[in-house]
Amino acid sequence: MRLAFITSNPGKVEEAKRYFEPLGVEVYQLHMSYPEIQADTLEEVAEYGARWLAGRIDGPFFLDDSGLFVEALKGFPGVYSAYVYKTLGYWGILKLLEGESNRKAYFKSVIAYWDGELHIFRGKVDGKITEEPRGSGGFGFDPVFIPEGFDRTFAEMTTEEKNAISHRGRALKAFATWLKENLK
Repeated sequence: MRLAFITSNPGKVEEAKRYFEPLGVEVYQLHMSYPEIQADTLEEVAEYGARWLAGRIDGPFFLDDSGLFVEALKGFPGVYSAYVYKTLGYWGILKLLEGESNRKAYFKSVIAYWDGELHIFRGKVDGKITEEPRGSGGFGFDPVFIPEGFDRTFAEMTTEEKNAISHRGRALKAFATWLKENLK
């Protein structure tokens, strides 16, 4: 089975391959843009994208939508994480949290898989926002996020360490488990 991952990030594709190659599923990158609606949840954004792409792509595919949710900011940036990162970066989040003692946050990933019908898979990792960026690995908000139970940011971890505990990794694992049970 060949399975398209709709993403512009080749690192995400490599991460996904780790979960699907043992199942005999070939994951490949398909760089195709789709409208990302403004919505209240990642699920709504991912579902809209998958349904929009469904009539434009032959064969099964999946996409993911992820976000950083900061408790002291009432869940911001959440569904707007990509836009906030592009416009404010992680320095903007740190600025918004200046003087704030509540640094609790979580990353969430939602995968929308289309095989003629829609299937949704989720992953979440709790943690906190640092006072200063740390590390040079990863991407996005990784330098300012420490996952619960660790003393290093995602950006200070190896790719393998991060992927083993990340929100996307958890969503991919749930998807791979479902796919293994439902492969025809």
